[in-house]
Amino acid sequence: MTIRIVLADDHQLVREGLRALLSREPGLEVAGLAEDGAAAVRMVRQLEPDVLVTDVAMPGLNGLEAVRRVKQQQGLVACICVSMHGDQRTVITALNAGASGFVLKDASADELAHAVRDVAAGRIFLSQGLMGAVVDELRQHHRQTDTALPVRGPQTLTAREREIVQLFAEDLSTQDIADRLHLSAKTVATHRENITRKLGVRGVAGLTRYAVREGLSTVDPTVAA
Repeated sequence: MTIRIVLADDHQLVREGLRALLSREPGLEVAGLAEDGAAAVRMVRQLEPDVLVTDVAMPGLNGLEAVRRVKQQQGLVACICVSMHGDQRTVITALNAGASGFVLKDASADELAHAVRDVAAGRIFLSQGLMGAVVDELRQHHRQTDTALPVRGPQTLTAREREIVQLFAEDLSTQDIADRLHLSAKTVATHRENITRKLGVRGVAGLTRYAVREGLSTVDPTVAA
């Protein structure tokens, strides 16, 4: 049985390179290439692959949000996140979003192919060394008291609100976001007011820190401070 894959990365060389590597593997077929998260969601809907392999950090709609939407719309599609960084927060956020695998970008082609086969078979795959980070995060979570936990989590925001948070964190203006999402500037401003009220943060700096903490963006939060 052939495993059909959609690859998403905002760098064409990376997309083409991954396609070349995976296409050499027996039983694997790259059905489509997507340049960002939004294109990945559309392509998964159209092509109905077995596996989505997506970069985490992409502009517009990142890989984590793409995974959330794919799992909501096509729950049987297994998802793998790929990243340069395997920090605890990003790995946990990816798994919570619905990813079945997390592979570091310095992994070998054999490791990525192994990950694809594992998640397609319903198993979890994490690059070597990441399991310890996940276990440590879970242990820390269980040690926390209620007052130590974040007041708001990403689940309190709608998909549209998470998308707007990411775009503000990427330093887009209200009008830029309105143009990107085909909304009015007033609607975007209303969304921003609702988001800041829900999260209890102030301004773009607060939104950026939240976006980075929850894996919605990789922008350095000190830039907006």
